[in-house]
Amino acid sequence: ILSDFNPADIAVIFDEFTTEQRILLFRLLPKEEAAETFVELDNDIQEMLIHAFSDNELREVMDELYLDDTVDIIEEMPANVVKRILKNTEPDMRQMINEILKYPEDSAGSLMTTDYISLRPKMTISDAIKRIRRTINEAETIYTCYVTDDNRKLLGYLSVKNLLLAETNEKVCDIMDKTIICVHTLSDKEDVAKDMNKYDFVTMPVVDDEGRLVGIVTFDDAIDVMQDEATEDIERMAAINPT
Repeated sequence: ILSDFNPADIAVIFDEFTTEQRILLFRLLPKEEAAETFVELDNDIQEMLIHAFSDNELREVMDELYLDDTVDIIEEMPANVVKRILKNTEPDMRQMINEILKYPEDSAGSLMTTDYISLRPKMTISDAIKRIRRTINEAETIYTCYVTDDNRKLLGYLSVKNLLLAETNEKVCDIMDKTIICVHTLSDKEDVAKDMNKYDFVTMPVVDDEGRLVGIVTFDDAIDVMQDEATEDIERMAAINPT
């Protein structure tokens, strides 16, 4: 029955059960679906499950999460839970988590993920598609690929649709869009969400002071920011303190 449900719908079902039933229900889910469901759960249920997990179970869930989702969870957890999460993540992932946690809470840097696909300008279309196939499981989205040089300087971008329509012997630099619209790591996250809405972007590239691509903000995170802003505005109009 659960295999036919969307993770967001499974998360709603969790609200109807006791703690013991939630643990059992979570353990019934396939590994990938369990991780996707975990992201959709309320913070208190996430914390309850983490306390119930063995180290191996926690490691399996964390390994399936994208970086930005992991950071979001860590930011909402008490210190003892955060310590256990970090203990059960790979050293490389732990380093990336710590890097993102250094950015201000309201910045693009705190919102971004480093799970994106980058291509080189001199790659042939055939090589670019091979690279996407190799790294597809590591990327949060493949619909937009970013073109960078050896120093990660952002040169342009192209969609997978354009890749598939191009001739296999063409070069990436010949078909990429060189009009670069991006945000800085310290840009206000509400401005990032507004820009993504303005330009109809599914993802927004995030660069540092030297124009190097350090991550992307995805549309689902931008929607969350816009919802939070709308909630805050409504609370102000109702003359109550924003939550």
